[in-house]
Amino acid sequence: MDLLERITRDVTEAMRSGDTARRDTLRMLRAQILEPDAPDALTVLKRAVKTRRESLEQYEAAGRKDLADAERREIEILEAYLPRSMDEAEARKVIAEIAAAQGFTSKRDMGKLMQAIMAEHRDTIDGKLASRLAAEILGP
Repeated sequence: MDLLERITRDVTEAMRSGDTARRDTLRMLRAQILEPDAPDALTVLKRAVKTRRESLEQYEAAGRKDLADAERREIEILEAYLPRSMDEAEARKVIAEIAAAQGFTSKRDMGKLMQAIMAEHRDTIDGKLASRLAAEILGP
């Protein structure tokens, strides 16, 4: 079952169970996936989670606990559809292996290293985490 079918099924289940937050979040995601110029479903899903995380930060900075809680709930709903991400230790090991295999040793190689990381692990490593770890591994 592909991602869109799973989301459609879960919207129906949320409607039957009366879970309005889940229903509304998944409906919005489904509409974004079905837009004519939308990229693949996984890219749309990642973008939706990223947007909500940014909103969450803004709401917390502004002291809007009610809106922050709503964003947290939506993030939780959406993350259930993302593939499992690597934790920091796994990501550090993979990035160090790629850097060693490609012979990247200085900060000047950062762009090439990030390109190699994202080419192999786009779906399993968060870009911000990868960038931070790559900078630490390449050193000053």
